[in-house]
Amino acid sequence: MYPNPIIWADYPDLDVIRVEDTYYMVSTTMHMMPGCVILRSYDLIHWEVATYVYDRLDDTPAQRLENGQHIYSKGMWAASLRYHQGMFYVIFVANDTRKTYLYTSTSILGVWKKQIVEGFYHDCSLFFDDDERIYLVYGNTEIYLTELSADLSGPKPGGLHRLIVKDEQPYHLGYEGAHFYKINGKYMVFLIHITKASGRRTQAFYMADSLEGVFTGGEVFNDDMGYFNSGIAQGGIVDTSDGDWYAMLFQDHGAVGRIPVLVPLHFDQNTPVFASKAPKQIDIPSTRPEHRYNPLVGSDRFNYEAEEDGSVRLRDFWQWNHTPHDELWSVSEKPGVYRVRTGQISPNLTFAVNTLTQRSMGPACEATVTLDGSHLKDGDFAGLCFLIGSYGMIALTRQEGKFYLVMHARDSVDSTIFGNLIDQEPAAEHSRVPVSAPVVKLKAYGNFENNLDECSFAYFDGTEWVEIGIAHKMIYKLDHFMGCRIGLFLYSTEMVGGTADFSSFEYRVIHPD
Repeated sequence: MYPNPIIWADYPDLDVIRVEDTYYMVSTTMHMMPGCVILRSYDLIHWEVATYVYDRLDDTPAQRLENGQHIYSKGMWAASLRYHQGMFYVIFVANDTRKTYLYTSTSILGVWKKQIVEGFYHDCSLFFDDDERIYLVYGNTEIYLTELSADLSGPKPGGLHRLIVKDEQPYHLGYEGAHFYKINGKYMVFLIHITKASGRRTQAFYMADSLEGVFTGGEVFNDDMGYFNSGIAQGGIVDTSDGDWYAMLFQDHGAVGRIPVLVPLHFDQNTPVFASKAPKQIDIPSTRPEHRYNPLVGSDRFNYEAEEDGSVRLRDFWQWNHTPHDELWSVSEKPGVYRVRTGQISPNLTFAVNTLTQRSMGPACEATVTLDGSHLKDGDFAGLCFLIGSYGMIALTRQEGKFYLVMHARDSVDSTIFGNLIDQEPAAEHSRVPVSAPVVKLKAYGNFENNLDECSFAYFDGTEWVEIGIAHKMIYKLDHFMGCRIGLFLYSTEMVGGTADFSSFEYRVIHPD
C-alpha cells in the first residue's frame, strides 16, 4: 500500500489518460518554463516526467520578466490531454496572452506541433465523438459545449454551441474545471465548485443521452480526508486495463501547493459512483512492475554535455521561473557549475531572471548548495530561496566590496486569498552577518506538515550549520497561484554583470518519524 495523496508536491488541474499499459497525466505549470509537464506512470501512483510540451510559449516581454512585466498567476492553465487515432492532443489557455493553444504529436515525447485555436476557452476539455465531430466543453459557472472545425482552428461555422450546465447554487466558486467523456454511450461532464453550503471544493457530475439532450446531475464527491476542510476535487477519470476506474483529483495543501489524490469510483447503471471517502492508503497493480521511476525532484552536480546543436538540456526536475535568458546562464563554461549572470536591474527576488527552481516536496524538504560569489558586484544578491509571494531566502550579497550573508523574507499583509506581493518592494532583512570569503555553503529547509509552511535557512561556518534569520511563514495566495519552489537565484540592484557560480546542489525529502 502507498500513501494517498500520492505526491506531496504542486501538481494541480490534472488530466489523465491511459494509452495501452501507460498512464499520462498533464498539470498546470503557470509561469514556469519549460511548461505544460506531462508525467508518466504504470500504476497511477508512482510518476516521472515524460516530457514538457513546450520550452517557451510566446517569448513575450512579460514571459521573459522584462521591463517590470511578469506573468505570475497567469501562463498556462488546466490543460486537456487526449489520445485519438494515434495522435496526442494537449489544449489549454494562457491567461497572459488570452489565447487558446493546441499542441499535437504522434509521440508523447514530441516533437509537438503548436497551433492557435480561435477563441478563449476557460478550463476546456477536448472531446472526439464517435462520428469524428470534435468539441470543447469549458467555462466558469456556465459550462458550454462548442463544436470545433475539423482542423481544430476554431468553432465550426453552424456547429453545435450550447449551454449545458449552469451553477444555480450560492457559491464562492461556480462550476469549472470541465472534464468531458462518453462512457457506455452516455455523455458526461465532471466539474468542481465551492458552494457556500460546503465551503470547500466538491466534485460534481452531469450526464446526458445526447449532446443535444438535457444534462442532469449534481454533487458526486465531497471529502477533505480530515485535512483542514480542504476539499478534494477537479481532475480527470481513467480506467485500468483490468476495468477499474479512478479519479485523479487534487487537494489544496497550503504553501506547498495543490497535490494529487486518487479516488476510486465505479459505474452503477452507467452512472459514476465515487468512493464516499478518499482512501489514505492505496495500491494499484503496475503494468510494468520492473520499472524504476526517475525522481520528480533531485540533486544535481551540474555535469552536462551539450547536444549536437550546442544546446544543453537540464534535468527534467528543473524549471525556470519565467522564460530563461539563455545568454545569461551556463553549465558548460565551468563544468560542475551552474553559472548565472545578470543582465538587468531587479528590485527583488520576484523579478530575478533565470531563477532555477524545483517543486518543494512535503512533508519536509531540504536543499544545500555551494555558492561562489567571487564575481558578484555591489548590490547583487545570490542564493537559495523558497519562491512564492511570501518568499524567504538566504543570500550572499556584496556591499562596498565586502561580503555578507543575509536572510530576507516577505510578509503578507493581505488577509484575502488574492495576495499583493508582486511589486517593486524589497523583502525585510531579518539577519546580516559578515563573511570573510565569497565561497559559502547554504541550506534551505521547508516544513509543510499540517500546513505549518515554514522555511528556515542556515550557512556552514566550516564546522557546523549555523541558522540565520527567522523561521518564516509562507502563505499560498493567488498572486503566484503556485506552490512554493526551491530556487537558485541571482539579481542585481545597482549594476548589471555580476556572476554567481552554484555547485553541489543536494535535495532531500524528509519524512519525520
